[in-house]
Amino acid sequence: QVQLVESGGGLVQPGGSLRLLCATSGFTFSRYPMSWYRQAPGKERELVALITNPGSTPKYGDSVKGRFTISRDNDKNTLYLQMNSLTPEDTAVYYCNARKWRGIEMYDYWGQGTQVTVSS
Repeated sequence: QVQLVESGGGLVQPGGSLRLLCATSGFTFSRYPMSWYRQAPGKERELVALITNPGSTPKYGDSVKGRFTISRDNDKNTLYLQMNSLTPEDTAVYYCNARKWRGIEMYDYWGQGTQVTVSS
């Protein structure tokens, strides 16, 4: 059974930091590109950051470049998102995603999300 479980969300003041974790099981974590997405109320889900293999160059959404860092530990089957200099615009539910293609088949797994609220 595939599981992606996010944790680390919460309430933080503007300018603060949080570290999100996504613990995974049930699939070969090391073979999947991994991403963080977020969805704010009334907005579409957007890509925050993507990482393929350790040591590869991650990709970031324009709004988080220079503030967020995605990383992964293939030995622990865990994905991370370090978020610094948070602003109220970062308030959203953050989701962990594992997705890959094998031919025409897409394997696409999501976590349940963790709420991040940035407010004074």
